[in-house]
Amino acid sequence: MILVTGGTGLVGSHLLLELVKAGEEPRAIYRTEESLEAVKKVFSYTNCEEETAKLFGQIEWQKADITDIPSLSQAFNGVKEVYHCAALISFDPSKDSRLRKTNIEGTANVVNFCIKEKVRKLVFLSSIATLDKKPGENVISEASQWNKENDHNIYAITKYGAETEVWRASQEGVPVVILNPGIIIGPGFWDSGSGHIFKRVNNGLNYYFPKVTGFVGVEDLVSIMLLSMRSPVENEAYVVVSENLSFKVVLEEVAKSLNKPAPKKVLKPWMIYLGWIFEKFTAPFSGKDRKLNRHSAKTAFKDSYYSSEKLKSTFNFKFTPVEDSIEATGRSFRKEFSE
Repeated sequence: MILVTGGTGLVGSHLLLELVKAGEEPRAIYRTEESLEAVKKVFSYTNCEEETAKLFGQIEWQKADITDIPSLSQAFNGVKEVYHCAALISFDPSKDSRLRKTNIEGTANVVNFCIKEKVRKLVFLSSIATLDKKPGENVISEASQWNKENDHNIYAITKYGAETEVWRASQEGVPVVILNPGIIIGPGFWDSGSGHIFKRVNNGLNYYFPKVTGFVGVEDLVSIMLLSMRSPVENEAYVVVSENLSFKVVLEEVAKSLNKPAPKKVLKPWMIYLGWIFEKFTAPFSGKDRKLNRHSAKTAFKDSYYSSEKLKSTFNFKFTPVEDSIEATGRSFRKEFSE
């Protein structure tokens, strides 16, 4: 039995689609009935209504939460392979306790059940946020280990804590693979992650900031997750980045995919700092998550370049150009919002 945590998120839903298309009947955990509709929507982008219902019906859904041990115990019954995609993504310092409970404690629970059930392999979805550039280093790779002396945001701290728990599983006899993807491009979730970029550009976005970072298409990431599980590779970590691009270039490609004008004005550092200060004082009253903090204000203009040479060499993998992933995502966006 295959178990997917975070099956109702961007990566999890696309992973489930590939698993059922391959004839598998995976088990996936969910928390609310509403979240299941998002998975059906992802399936519908490439399948007719009848096929979507058929593929969705191959999934065994288990209502559970990775922070709730009794429900997780039921979800792990008979499981031999685990894709752990569940995580809370937020950069709001006020969400510190929730982030720690979900990302660290929740992963510890998953690891404990993997050890107990003697699963064949655990593939964990982490982030490039846990990798720190060494002094004098130009490109970040798997060798660029976490530096506790650096200033990190709370999300990065909790994802690193989760990685520590996954390495504990490897020490207890569970083979693991940790994947550190860049910003993930893919359709289905327009109010969060990179999906929100498409929504913002569609509604009219005037400003961009020139930071360079790593990007990868969700289909490539899912392919690598499947390869990681099926290969003899174990107890390894891989950077998963197709290309290092500036947000200016990415936003121009997003605008092109939506037939919308690209943002023309570049954000200045003082604008970011004013935005951070404004959010800091208004967030408690607005009820909205803070998008900016001291760390993001400091790093918003610092370029980061990543290398996936280890992954490409190990799996003989050729990435899809980010331009193509953006175009495919834009088509899904246009299809959904033109109906």
